[in-house]
This record gives sequence, structure tokens and C-alpha cells, in this order.
Amino acid sequence: MSVTVELPPDLEQRLRGETPDLESCAKEAMLVELYRKEKLTRCELGHALGLDRFETDALLKRHQVAIDLPTSDEIEEDLRYLRKLVRP
Repeated sequence: MSVTVELPPDLEQRLRGETPDLESCAKEAMLVELYRKEKLTRCELGHALGLDRFETDALLKRHQVAIDLPTSDEIEEDLRYLRKLVRP
């Protein structure tokens, strides 16, 4: 899926000077906000960004998102994902 954000050229130039990887920054912010609104699980957030559980928790902490204990559904989802990685 692709999302396009239109910015005035001068604003884009300034932001790219401050944040060279603006696309990744926007993707991360969008996914964190979806997690905050309970549209994504922590596992889905991590998978979408290529992060493990600890990196995902660190990301949420950087964005000042409260981290709850994983739900049984999240644990089961993690287990399913790990089983896929282990099995050929």
C-alpha cells in the first residue's frame, strides 16, 4: 500500500533537511497512531516496521505510548508468526 502526502515545496525541502528519511518517519508515525487508536496490535505494528517485540516496545516508548502487557490474542499471534519462521 502506498500513501502520498502533498506538502508545499518549501516545507518539504526544510523537512528533508531535518529528516532525510521523511517517508520512513511518516510511515512509523502513521502506524504508531493506528496502534494508539487500537486499529493494530503490537505484533502487527512490529511486523509492519520489521521490528521485534523489544524494538517495538522501545518505539512505543519513544512515541510516549503506554505499553500494556500483551493480550492472549497478541501472544497467540506472536506464536503463529514464530511457528511460520521455524517451519520450512
